[in-house]
Amino acid sequence: MIPAKKKVLGILGSTKANSNNERLLKKIGELMQEHIDLTIFNQIAEFPHFNPDLDNEEVASIVTNFRQQITEADGVLICTPEYVFSIPGSLKNALEWTVSTIVFTDKPLGIITASASGEKGHEQLQLIMQTLGADFNEDTLLLISGIKGKINEQGEITHTETLQRVEDFTKSIIKLLK
Repeated sequence: MIPAKKKVLGILGSTKANSNNERLLKKIGELMQEHIDLTIFNQIAEFPHFNPDLDNEEVASIVTNFRQQITEADGVLICTPEYVFSIPGSLKNALEWTVSTIVFTDKPLGIITASASGEKGHEQLQLIMQTLGADFNEDTLLLISGIKGKINEQGEITHTETLQRVEDFTKSIIKLLK
């Protein structure tokens, strides 16, 4: 019997059209297509600024939709650049809208930071997701520094070592999803 595909939500941390992060997330989805159905959430720029006073029954529909997609997913991948040695403000804002919920509690998670450097943003995102209770480990973390020289416009990973690391990452995600 063929196991059912897992439903995975890919949260895109970049708001730039056709970004390296978007191409990378799509490529990871292709590499895992036998095992997962990947839906990419690329609307973080549309969120209202987080305000705990507005986190009530009448929360914005985009927030409700985001929370619901996370809840319904078997796992989540976050793929983001680093801006000014941190995660993008729009990504942090979207994640702040989940603080009052348990949508990430014990949710299998892969964290991908692909940027010029990425180290500080990668560390910060891990701390945020640990605080939200997500389930990830060293094998489901992927930092790709110098992404511009490692992926082309067609989304092909052109750097051999990076491709191997991405393939190892996808195997670890599949294992975590079981």
